[in-house]
Amino acid sequence: MPREVFGSDYQYLPRSEILTFEEIDRMVAALVPLGIEKIRLTGGEPLLRREFPKLVRMLSRHDVELALTTNGVLLGSMAEQLVEAGLDRVTVSLDALDEQTFQSMSDTETSVDEVLAGIDAAVAAGLAPVKVNAVIQRGVNEHAILELFEHFQGTDVTVRFIEYMDVGGSNQWRRDEVVTGAEILEELKAVYDLQPIAPDVAGEVAKLWQTEEGDKVGLITSVSEPFCGDCCRARLSSSGELYTCLFSESGFDLKGPLRGGASDHELQELVRSVWLERRDRYSEERGEEDSVVRIILPVEMSHIGG
Repeated sequence: MPREVFGSDYQYLPRSEILTFEEIDRMVAALVPLGIEKIRLTGGEPLLRREFPKLVRMLSRHDVELALTTNGVLLGSMAEQLVEAGLDRVTVSLDALDEQTFQSMSDTETSVDEVLAGIDAAVAAGLAPVKVNAVIQRGVNEHAILELFEHFQGTDVTVRFIEYMDVGGSNQWRRDEVVTGAEILEELKAVYDLQPIAPDVAGEVAKLWQTEEGDKVGLITSVSEPFCGDCCRARLSSSGELYTCLFSESGFDLKGPLRGGASDHELQELVRSVWLERRDRYSEERGEEDSVVRIILPVEMSHIGG
């Protein structure tokens, strides 16, 4: 999270305002009948949550795919525990392989080697294929495109390149810093013969390509080619609010009804009504001609996940 905002004197939510594992599990149990097929645990950094494998074990009892997005720093020591608890998939954020670029983009003193060790541990524990997400920012880490792809060739890791997005108020986003998916693909195709892979399911955010040898690469083009119309993701924050878009200006309170004794049916109907009324299409609006659309309230991605 942004260091200049979340310093040592930042007043975090009291623990009583954060959903307990039991409340998260109850919410999942209530909402799975609405058609949920996959749960992704994200952050912030989810592995910092105390006794995190316990939550994984609870949620693994539901008939859904269970995935995790992490910065990978703690993954090396937790991968086996997470698999034993029932985790199915993991995605690791890694924007570059050289220390200077990696540490600058992630605002950390962590070594790249720690993240790579976490990825290796995840593969060894049975979480393959592991996905590695890399955000490409013009003038910052274009050199990492080929370096990352080639580093993971011949392994059980798929690199996915993400267009640089505005994630609230913390990154001072400018459109001219976006390296488009088409530009990334052009750079890769200058070296490799890449063929497109048809998506397995509707609403898949990454367009996949592969080499003749079977090495896959993904492109997530949320700026140049928004996919709002196919979006089928909702987000539940740690404080119990439902967000229908990564760029929502506000969430819908579910913690109140949950703690107020709402039945599973009442929770389902509340979420159903919110979902059917959603009008989110921020990424499309942002790209429209002469658009000056920006997020009005600074809901940070570190608040509601990626």
